[in-house]
Amino acid sequence: MISVSPRARRHDDRAGDPLDGLVNLFDLGVVLAVAFLLAALASLHVLQQVAQHGFKAPNQITVHQNDQVKTVPTNGQRVVGRGKEVGKVYRLDDGRLIYVVPKK
Repeated sequence: MISVSPRARRHDDRAGDPLDGLVNLFDLGVVLAVAFLLAALASLHVLQQVAQHGFKAPNQITVHQNDQVKTVPTNGQRVVGRGKEVGKVYRLDDGRLIYVVPKK
């Protein structure tokens, strides 16, 4: 049988709980995950869009004078789908395309 001296019984266990350090690492992981998320959103300029428009998507795109609008290449593929007409596109004499959205 193991005997414990009375002097040893007076001292508290100083080792503590071994899982206390794990909780601190979890907190650190959560902080790092939020920091990486904010860094990713900042690189995509999403925070500025949310500040301007809130969490609603803008329902119109404004093109200022002398801005270049680039077409999306389709690589000769046929686009198939269902939808409805949302506006008309006109080609000017100089080759520019103008997209006109009817007012509701």
